[in-house]
Amino acid sequence: MKQRSVLVVLFDGIQSLDVTGPMEVFAGASRFPEVSYELRTASLDGAPVRSSCGLTLVPDATLADAGTPHTLLVPGGQGTRDPDRALVDWLRVHGPRPERLVSVCTGALLLAAAGQLDGHRVTTHWDVCDHLARTYPAVEVEPEPIFVRDGRLATSAGVTAGIDLALALVEEDHGREVALTVARHLVVFLRRPGNQSQFSAQLTAQTARREPLREVQHWITEHPGADLSVESLAARARLSPRHFARAFQTETGMTPGRYVDRVRLEQARRLLEDTTDGVAGISRACGYGTPEAMRRAFVRALGAAPAEYRRRFSSHPAGEAPDITEYLTH
Repeated sequence: MKQRSVLVVLFDGIQSLDVTGPMEVFAGASRFPEVSYELRTASLDGAPVRSSCGLTLVPDATLADAGTPHTLLVPGGQGTRDPDRALVDWLRVHGPRPERLVSVCTGALLLAAAGQLDGHRVTTHWDVCDHLARTYPAVEVEPEPIFVRDGRLATSAGVTAGIDLALALVEEDHGREVALTVARHLVVFLRRPGNQSQFSAQLTAQTARREPLREVQHWITEHPGADLSVESLAARARLSPRHFARAFQTETGMTPGRYVDRVRLEQARRLLEDTTDGVAGISRACGYGTPEAMRRAFVRALGAAPAEYRRRFSSHPAGEAPDITEYLTH
């Protein structure tokens, strides 16, 4: 059994969920007999750190004494906005040494300040993507995905995306069934693909100010299989198609067509994940019309056909996952 060590860097102003979320994933995986992650935390001087919510975290060691882990994980939090220069210097020296270098949320700012992201594709919390791109032009920032893998480097968006990334790393190390079982027991229950958007369509789009447009948004979400052409939606809003399209984009920040595409994709994903319905039926229910049209939309947006997406992310996989209840409850 190969043991992989995971070292989590601690500092004042850290986001506690960026620490505990991934650690719970690795700890849950370690309850399988054939899986072992050695989890350690360390701060610069070994002293306790205070998280952004006021929770105090006590590290296992100083960074100087922690050694070189297999996976070095750097969480985010308010403490990344004005970081300790000694911490940045430590990351500059030690960042290249582990087999995997991982950041959660704004931990990417620390890695960027230490020069560890130059020339790489990365993501971070949506609120700081522009800042990261402007401040570090040598870094290729991708604001949409919930996590990005680029060689040994893995970066994720905020909080729960760190759990998604940790599950993906467990799958990489020990296979799909281990990762899926851990996700179920954590009641995260599904693993999202890394190139899924940080926001749902409803969150990505602004809520329209005017009631007719707001009602149309809700109607689209509730009726993805209906006729959602601009002409049909404009009639529902009692506006001309041209006026409707212009007003919708002005008030929501995206065209009606793009909003419809995102809603249909989300609904199709949910049905593939949560049901055993056939692809043909799902394609009709979500407004794609044909399985081929849905396949093209999935490949374009997610890089995987519906059948492959279901195989990787369904909560109803073919066959049963290993039962580790006895390990999780003792």
